[in-house]
Amino acid sequence: MNLFRTLPLIAAMSLAFSGAARGQSLVELYDIAKGYDANFKSVQIQAQATRLKVDQAQAKLGPSAALSASANVNNGGSLSPTPVSSATPRAHNYSTQTGTLSATQSLFRPGDKAEVSQANLQLQVADAQLQAAEQDLMVRLSQAYFDVLASQDSLTFIQSQMKAVSEQLAFAKRNFEVGTATITDTREAQASYDLAMAQEIAAQNDLRVKKMALDQLVGKANIEPKSVSLTAVPKGPVPERVEEWVTLSEQNNPNVKQSRISTDVARLEIDKAQSALKPTVDLQLSYNLTNNTNGTISSSIDSRYGVATGAVVMSLPLFNGNAMTNRVRETMALSQKAESDVDAIMRTVAQNTRSAFYGVVSGVSQVKALQAAEDSSQVALDANKLGYSVGVRININVLDAQSKLFDTKAKLAKARYDVLMGHLKLRQLSGVLQLEDLQNINSLLVP
Repeated sequence: MNLFRTLPLIAAMSLAFSGAARGQSLVELYDIAKGYDANFKSVQIQAQATRLKVDQAQAKLGPSAALSASANVNNGGSLSPTPVSSATPRAHNYSTQTGTLSATQSLFRPGDKAEVSQANLQLQVADAQLQAAEQDLMVRLSQAYFDVLASQDSLTFIQSQMKAVSEQLAFAKRNFEVGTATITDTREAQASYDLAMAQEIAAQNDLRVKKMALDQLVGKANIEPKSVSLTAVPKGPVPERVEEWVTLSEQNNPNVKQSRISTDVARLEIDKAQSALKPTVDLQLSYNLTNNTNGTISSSIDSRYGVATGAVVMSLPLFNGNAMTNRVRETMALSQKAESDVDAIMRTVAQNTRSAFYGVVSGVSQVKALQAAEDSSQVALDANKLGYSVGVRININVLDAQSKLFDTKAKLAKARYDVLMGHLKLRQLSGVLQLEDLQNINSLLVP
């Protein structure tokens, strides 16, 4: 499988909560979100509109035709005296109907050709924008998905801590009743239990908010993401060298692509401005048909005649107050700006890519460190419980050990999700994030 398209499997872990999984997978929710997310649909529609602009620009190079017609009635004028009445002239009413069919074919219009080239480049920009929107939706959905899972894990660990503290509280009360412990142990355990209750309320609210964000993203209520079962050892980015990822981002990042194409569009804008100083040549054909009813102003005889005309027309601008010359200078300046924008975007993307790369590397190391800390915290808790039972440790030592253990578990769960998100964001910055990456994560979900 292509290394650039394979999301490395992340980190060994047991489930934070091992109940049966239910609900929707990441790919299922992505399919739903593509049909609902307003930002993505907006970019899709814009891409469709841009494709239509290409045809509009191309039409300017093809032939055009027009048909016009007119009819009028004239009352007035006079004719010479008729044989019947030779004393005075008579009034004369007549009408005229005309129709003209004309066609034009451009022969030399460099500005229109530049516009067609610009439209095709804008279509490439629209494709890059659509690619960026797809990748952005993948990342936003994945973030919301993992936020819910991390919040669920946090609530589960807090509830487990409450249960452990509750047992310790009952143990302290029994020891106080038989005289083997002081009231201080009971009060310390009660304080820890009350604190855990407050943390549970906060965790429940946080989970509610995270679920609302996920529901809003996919347009459905009560979404239940499937749990993630991570069974492989955490792995860093592949390829393993940061500069290879930077090179990928320079080649594939949609924002970099757009900026580069924009420089080409700006250069064509110079050509369009310069073409305004050049001549244009068109072939013009027309056919005019005139029908006179009751003659004309000077005759009472009906007549009909047609005239066909063909011409090659050249138009050359001479002077318009230097507006066109200044327009050329303006487009040259804008072209230089576009090139500077490319440099700025490439530097920003390269910096963000490096940050994302080292974020994944650091995240993998953090997961390993937290796994070791979890094991150590469990050992420390067991030792404190044993010490408390034989009287060499006090109750607060056990409570502190319990708190550290569950806090480490919560941090470890969050770190695992962060590593998964780090891989997705790194691939997004490099422009190689695809649906296959979400499918790889899907393979980590509880079936």
